[in-house]
Amino acid sequence: MSNITLNVTGMSCNHCVKSVEEAVKNAGASGQVDLAAGTVAVEYDEQKVNVDQIKAAIEDQGYDVV
Repeated sequence: MSNITLNVTGMSCNHCVKSVEEAVKNAGASGQVDLAAGTVAVEYDEQKVNVDQIKAAIEDQGYDVV
């Protein structure tokens, strides 16, 4: 398993947290959002999903990964 922390802009509430965490889950990874820091800590299996796919899943929800 690999871990990465992504900076995500546009999150402001618990709905945002749920949206981002669900997007990461649907991409095949697990994520824990830190709303105050504007980050999501992601754990993923490189054999199943890559970072670009995870970023795309978050961006599809309307957030920017910087």
